[in-house]
Amino acid sequence: MISQNNFDLLRIELSVKAKNGIDFIVAASLVWLVISYVWMLDLTAYNRAVLTFCVGAIMLPLAALFSRLFKTAWTLKNNPLNPLGLWLNFAQLFYFPFLFFTLLKMPEYFVMVYAIITGAHFFPYSWYYKNKLFAISAGVISVGAFLLGMYLPTDKIYLIPLLLGFCLMALAGLLYFDFKSKALKTRAEE
Repeated sequence: MISQNNFDLLRIELSVKAKNGIDFIVAASLVWLVISYVWMLDLTAYNRAVLTFCVGAIMLPLAALFSRLFKTAWTLKNNPLNPLGLWLNFAQLFYFPFLFFTLLKMPEYFVMVYAIITGAHFFPYSWYYKNKLFAISAGVISVGAFLLGMYLPTDKIYLIPLLLGFCLMALAGLLYFDFKSKALKTRAEE
């Protein structure tokens, strides 16, 4: 049986070696900035929503590129918690029926729903990486996207993905400092 202390050490190992997933966060911030541009285009809301999905397809290749640049680990074979990260990411796919409903019935709000789903999916990573920044970001992004969607005119809806892009950039910076702090502490304890 794993003690709480050993369990926390496994989570910190994930946080340090994966660098809090900053490769994905930086990639996502760029993707959301491009999505913001898509929502400024003179297209129907439905076509912008479909284009948003197309832009989202570059997420994984961008994350792979940033993983090489930042030297992050995607897998830790000796860490039994490693597969959980992938499962946490897959969990957001179960919210996609809401997204598809919005695409078909209210496409002008598609990007708001997508941003809420994206923001909310960060919440469990707070536990996974032993880092409160993910929980705070999940709330700020989800509630911020909802409030903007409720009060913005539809021609200004591009501000939602813009907010998400900037929130993710700030999160990436804060996660980097958290990673550095944990890495120094881990080295000092060795």
